[in-house]
Amino acid sequence: MNKIAIVGAGRVGETTAQMLAEKALAREIVLFDVQEGLPEGIALDILQTSPFFRFDCRIRGSNDPQILVDSELVIVTAGLPRKPGMSRADVLESNVRIIDEVTDRIMAFAPDAMVLLVSNPVDTLTYRVAQRTGWGQGRIFGQAGVLDAARMASFIALETGFSARDITTIVLGGHGDTMVPLTRLCTINGIPIAHFIPQDRIESIIERTRKGGAEILALRKRSSAYDAPGAAVAAMVDAIAYNRRRVIPCVALLEGEYGETDIAMGVPCILGEKGVESIIELALNPDERADFERSATAVRAERERLSEIH
Repeated sequence: MNKIAIVGAGRVGETTAQMLAEKALAREIVLFDVQEGLPEGIALDILQTSPFFRFDCRIRGSNDPQILVDSELVIVTAGLPRKPGMSRADVLESNVRIIDEVTDRIMAFAPDAMVLLVSNPVDTLTYRVAQRTGWGQGRIFGQAGVLDAARMASFIALETGFSARDITTIVLGGHGDTMVPLTRLCTINGIPIAHFIPQDRIESIIERTRKGGAEILALRKRSSAYDAPGAAVAAMVDAIAYNRRRVIPCVALLEGEYGETDIAMGVPCILGEKGVESIIELALNPDERADFERSATAVRAERERLSEIH
């Protein structure tokens, strides 16, 4: 890609910028943040790693939203982070106001860009950006399912002792306690995980996956996760930059898929150079369908809070 912008130079934004630079996924990476000097300092710090990681992309930071001009992709990590004991929904009111300002800046300075939401609660904020911009399903999407699936894969690797490289997982639904890991489709080199792991341990892995972010937040206390989220964003950007057409679970706008409309939540998508090319509709069994509908109900309840925020 020619230019990628990251809005929000916090820990997730900084880690994302570093990983994108190391993978040389754009000729130019820019960081925008309202905190004076912060994005410039981070950009300079990352630039000075280029001799070690052998990348040549240009990296800049600014407090001026003009830096967003000509961006092909804008990654939004801005917002207040959770504190221990808080859910993702607890930061909704504060972050909606921040995301509204960010969205207006994207529309003004990068009106042709795709937008990748990372800020929480990501399902609701992805919907909010789509609602505010009026842009289509392909251009507005969020990061959640790829991170949740990676967390689940890492827990399976810990449980079995097998290489994480051979583990494939898929997680649908909202990014929170109602997410829907599809365990029957989770495999180790093509073999269902149930062949290796008893059901009670699978249930424990599901529960740990659902609370994966909260576990890290409780341990760190002063910071939520940023390494795995940054890697998850980099995987999505790689699929876009190289038009790989990868099947990746993303927060996407549903327009009748899975029987849902007027909502954004995690589903498997084909991700390529134009963003979300299409949504893959899996045939869910009755239990999975019930879990997905329960997750949709929770996401919709959170979305309905938007009307109360002015």
